[in-house]
Amino acid sequence: MDEIINRVTNSVLEVFDLEDYYPNGIRTQIDISQWLLEGFLLKEKDFREALKNHDWTQYQNHFVAIHCATDAIVPAWANILVATYVTPFAQKVVSGNLNDLETALYQDILPTLDYTPYQDKPVIIKGCSKKPVPESAYIMAVQKLQPIAKSIMYGEACSAVPLFKKAK
Repeated sequence: MDEIINRVTNSVLEVFDLEDYYPNGIRTQIDISQWLLEGFLLKEKDFREALKNHDWTQYQNHFVAIHCATDAIVPAWANILVATYVTPFAQKVVSGNLNDLETALYQDILPTLDYTPYQDKPVIIKGCSKKPVPESAYIMAVQKLQPIAKSIMYGEACSAVPLFKKAK
């Protein structure tokens, strides 16, 4: 029998895996509707009192997304006020859902990476992920890689979808 050779390992192909940069930490979503009357009406005095009495230490080192799960019309200052309470404990706080939080984390991380190993090389942005990497992170990665990579594909080496090829 002939020896099986892994041509992907021996190629110049570089794999860019967003999961490698996924920040470890607890993700928490704070739903402000818990402090609204019947989940819909914000009574300022009661809202402020509830926030003051809430145990914010439970969010120590968490990544936090602040949102409202109901269709309540909430004034902008409400989310901001919640943020003032959770910020001293959380690693990061965003307004929105958990996907918005993941996007914000990658917005912080991707600009700090060294992309020189991908210079003039074919790159595969790894598509399968066990962690919740948002689609927006892939778009951000393409924007960083496109100016330097020879070509960009998405997926796995065995079934990559071509996305970009630098003109000769």
